[in-house]
Amino acid sequence: MNKIFSLYDNHKKILDENPSEIFSDISIKFLSDFSKKILIDKEAKKYPDLVTFAFFCRKSNLNGLKLKFKKFNETRIGRGVVFHIAPSNVPLNFAYSLLAGILAGNINIVRLPSKNYNQNIIFLKILKELSKIKSYHNFLNKILLVQYDYNSDFTEYFSSVCDIRVIWGGDQTINNIRKSPLQPKAYDITFPDRYSICLINADKYVKEKDKKRIANDFFNDTFLFDQNACTSPHIILWNGSNKNINLSKKLFWSELHKLVQTNYEFQNISSVDKLTAFYNQSVNLIDIKKTKTIDNLIWLTELKKLKPNIENFRSNCGYFLEHNLKNISDISKISNNKYQTLAYFGYEIDELQKIFSESSFKGLDRIVKIGQTSQFSLIWDGYNLINSLSSLREFK
Repeated sequence: MNKIFSLYDNHKKILDENPSEIFSDISIKFLSDFSKKILIDKEAKKYPDLVTFAFFCRKSNLNGLKLKFKKFNETRIGRGVVFHIAPSNVPLNFAYSLLAGILAGNINIVRLPSKNYNQNIIFLKILKELSKIKSYHNFLNKILLVQYDYNSDFTEYFSSVCDIRVIWGGDQTINNIRKSPLQPKAYDITFPDRYSICLINADKYVKEKDKKRIANDFFNDTFLFDQNACTSPHIILWNGSNKNINLSKKLFWSELHKLVQTNYEFQNISSVDKLTAFYNQSVNLIDIKKTKTIDNLIWLTELKKLKPNIENFRSNCGYFLEHNLKNISDISKISNNKYQTLAYFGYEIDELQKIFSESSFKGLDRIVKIGQTSQFSLIWDGYNLINSLSSLREFK
C-alpha cells in the first residue's frame, strides 16, 4: 500500500525547498482556486465535508484570517518541513492539517488515511488538475502526500528530516509515533483522544420554532462521523425547569430520530456495540438507567450523577448519555484535559464566558453552538496553529 502522491517529478527534492512568509499571496491564490474547483465539481458537491472545506478556502475568508493572524509589525515564516500524520477515521482531517501548514509558510509532507474515502479521492483528483497549471509548479514542489502501511519505515524517515511533526490520533498512536526520534530542534504538535459534550437550555428549546434545524445541526455534529470525531458530543447536559427538560427531551430526540431514519446507514453490529457499552457503563458508572427509545438508532442512557472519568466509557453510532444539570458550573466536576468541545444551545456567549471564567475548569478549549463543532479553526485544541507552525523573525 506504500504510495507517494508527488505533484512533480523528483519528490526527493522537497527537502531542498525553503519556507515562506505566513499567508503568502501564492498560498491564498492557490487555495482560493482549489476552492472554486471543488465547488463546481459535481462529485464533490455530494460530500458536505468537502464543500465545507472549499468554503473555508474562499479568498474572502483567507484574507480575513490573514488580517487576524498576520500582525503588521511582525515577520513570521514557516519553520521548514512539517510532517502531518492524519487519523484514519475522519476523511478530510489531513486536508485541514495541510491547509494550516500551507498558510503558515511550510513545506508539507502529509500521511493520508489508509482508507480511501471518496472525498479524499476527489481531493487528490482536483489537486492533480491544479498541478498542471504552470504558475503553481514551484508552489506545489512544497507538498508531498504519502500513504503507507503502519509497519513501514517511512514514519521514522520523515520524522528524522522534519522540523515539526503534527500527530492527529489516539493516545496509543501518538506514543507509538514518538518512538521515532526527531532532530534536536524539532518538536511535536499532538492532537490526542479528546471528548466532547453538549449543553442545552431546555427553557429556551421549548420556545424554539425551528426545532428541525437544531436536530439537523446536531446530526451533523454526531452522526456524520459516527461520533468518532473528537468534536462529536457524547454527553447531553440539560439545564432548566424539570417540566421543560422532560418536554425538550421528548421533542429533541423525536426530531433527531426522523433525520437518522432517513439519512443514516445503521450497521447491525452497532446494536451489539451499544449493548456492550451499556453493560460496561453499568459496571463502572453504576448510577445509570437506559431510557426507552423507539429502536436502536438512538440509544439514550440517563446518568444520575456526574462522575470523573466518564470519558473512558463512551460509545458511538448514536449512543448518548444524558444528565439533568442544576448548575452549569457543575461541569467542572468532570471536565479535564481530555475534554475538547462544548456544543451549546440557548445561551449567550458572554453568559457562558462569565460562568467559565468564574469557575475552575480544565479542558474544554472550544465553546461553540450546536452545528459548529466540526468547523475547523486555526485555533484548535488551544493551539494557535499559525504561531505554532511558524517562527518569528526578529529585526532590531
